[in-house]
Amino acid sequence: MLSSPIAPRSVALQICRAAICIAGLGLALYLPALLMAKNFAKPVAQAAFNYPAHDLHRDEKVTIAADPYDTAEKAKIFSINFQEAGFLPVFFVITNDGDQPISITNMEVTLITTHHSKLTPSSTEDISRRLSNPQAQTRPSASPIPLPRKKVKGTLGPKEMEEIESSQFAAKAVEPHSTQSGFLFFDVGGITSPLVGANIDVTGVNDATGNELMYFEISTEKYLNAPTKAN
Repeated sequence: MLSSPIAPRSVALQICRAAICIAGLGLALYLPALLMAKNFAKPVAQAAFNYPAHDLHRDEKVTIAADPYDTAEKAKIFSINFQEAGFLPVFFVITNDGDQPISITNMEVTLITTHHSKLTPSSTEDISRRLSNPQAQTRPSASPIPLPRKKVKGTLGPKEMEEIESSQFAAKAVEPHSTQSGFLFFDVGGITSPLVGANIDVTGVNDATGNELMYFEISTEKYLNAPTKAN
């Protein structure tokens, strides 16, 4: 007795189901990698003394370094164009080689330019406000009366907010024989060559007993004059 042939419609249905399963499996394998690729990944910090611009307190066994991300190549780690918005990202690194923790709860960081402008790191709110409401550049005009700048409505999605928040230096202490790192964003809009002849001063670093360490002074010229810039 001859067996009945499988209906063409049934064969097509089975093929369609198999294709959907394969496509679903491929998407399930690809999607996590795609999402991970879009997330911001903070650079892995080296010990602070490995960066050209650093200040080592040998007796206190604490080193603080500053690594500006002032080039397009280095800034590729961000999806946000901070430079276009007038911000200078600086990778800030603190290494504690001592046997006791240090507190940086009261730490203050100031970028002092060659013209003595004193800049402090911008807050998350300051950064997000600037990025959400950028100022359009005024085109040169023959009129002696400066024309007002027009505000351009910007958008800042969850991904950008996550990048701003996760990239910033947020540590409150540095444990013994460890390093803490993160980015500080300085508003350098309107300042030409902010790193030339500048210093980054750091105060408010306390030892385990609450005594403040001698202030740190980091010359940005050490970074600018380094044979190869640290990444």
